[in-house]
Amino acid sequence: MAKLTEKQRRFVDEYLIDLNATQAAIRAGYSVKTADKQGYQLLEKTRVAEAISEKMAERSRRTGVNQDRVVMELAKIAFVNAADVIDSDDATIKAGATADDTAAIQSVKVKVIPTKEGEGVEREIRLNDKLKALELLGKHLGMWNDKLDVNLNIPVVISGEDDLED
Repeated sequence: MAKLTEKQRRFVDEYLIDLNATQAAIRAGYSVKTADKQGYQLLEKTRVAEAISEKMAERSRRTGVNQDRVVMELAKIAFVNAADVIDSDDATIKAGATADDTAAIQSVKVKVIPTKEGEGVEREIRLNDKLKALELLGKHLGMWNDKLDVNLNIPVVISGEDDLED
């Protein structure tokens, strides 16, 4: 890792918690009054940026969490077919549902309700938000342009008094 001061090392560690430079600067011991500027300046320093990148890569290797894995999980949610997962007759998870299919399940609730005829069962299977997953995948692929282009090409004609007719 690059040669850093003790405070800079603490900033790097704190920054990795929530990726908030201002809060990381405060937690690392920089002045609350100037933490926003300090955090920004620290991120601009090559040695600090390199240390953050190294630690992030190390954490990714250690945890197995990386961009490919996140995109694959989003794809499971985005492209699941509810009919492949849920038996619509009794609201249960189908026996043939694959691990990719069941990865899209947000929650399963089973409620036993006493009735005059015996016990009734209420089931609810919720899938994760498909639209949100599609939106995040679209952003990842650069499909959505969140910026509005307000540049207009309008010809402007300026005429003098001599050009006006009575």
